Amino acid sequence: MIKQLFPEVEGQNWPPVLVQPVWKTVWESKSACLREGVFRTPCDGQLLNALPPESHTARVAFLTPKNVQPQKMACVVHLAGTGDHSFERRLRLGGPLLKENIATMVLESPFYGRRRPVLQRGAKLLCVSDLLLLGRVTIEEARSLLHWLDSEEGFGKTGVCGLSMGGVHAAMVGSLHPTPIATLPFLSPHSAVVAFCEGVLKHATAWEALREDLAMQKVAMTLEEVRERMRNVLSLTDVTRFPVPKNSNAVIFVSATDDGYIPKHSIMELQKAWPGSEVRWVSGGHVSSFLLHNGEFRRAIIDALDRLQWKE
Repeated sequence: MIKQLFPEVEGQNWPPVLVQPVWKTVWESKSACLREGVFRTPCDGQLLNALPPESHTARVAFLTPKNVQPQKMACVVHLAGTGDHSFERRLRLGGPLLKENIATMVLESPFYGRRRPVLQRGAKLLCVSDLLLLGRVTIEEARSLLHWLDSEEGFGKTGVCGLSMGGVHAAMVGSLHPTPIATLPFLSPHSAVVAFCEGVLKHATAWEALREDLAMQKVAMTLEEVRERMRNVLSLTDVTRFPVPKNSNAVIFVSATDDGYIPKHSIMELQKAWPGSEVRWVSGGHVSSFLLHNGEFRRAIIDALDRLQWKE
């Protein structure tokens, strides 16, 4: 099942399932409107069966400027970082972009928020496979939302961004999209291996529990062998193995100079794999850099979209 969560990326089909969110208006003013929508996840078959029932229904928030035709607007889909269970932080990032005629669509990840399984506490996933399932479903839902923005709403430009884990997912979505979009991985590694096997999160992983679980399956391993197995499994998330985006000039990575989770070499590996992409550096750590430099992240979104041509 694990390998099926991230199949050979060259075989990805387009178009994906076209979702049709059901909307309700949260608030509106003379200049902007915030709606929330729900839709059934476009995943089916083994993916749907593996997904907890609570995650079958997806939720999005959609913040748009008013009195502007979609053809003259851009929209960026914002994907969740680790532990981001709500819409608020990403809406705050996107809000000031309204004056640039840039709309913000925020996707609630499976296993998070109202899509969190009953037995799961906070953001602590119960199984290793849940991490890969979360990623695969997020990618499929984001691809379907971008397709909806293109074909149903007619936005002139589109993009995808995400913070940390969401940045890895955004990179994958940008890689797989058949036409040029703005792709903005923020504070993200080139692979989940970096965070869980090399970075700080290796100290928060229940290695002994994983070893005991394998032992119950009659697979005897030392802790070091368990770590190596984890490394092999998470190597499926290595974005350098994915295709180069259609317009790599519209790819901007924003990374932190003192990030304890994401080493600099990881960002540079992906930038090297995607010639033409740009890396920008902000001061601070994995959390403080985002809190202190929201303006730099917004500027990256604007600049990446500016490198795209308007759709005719």
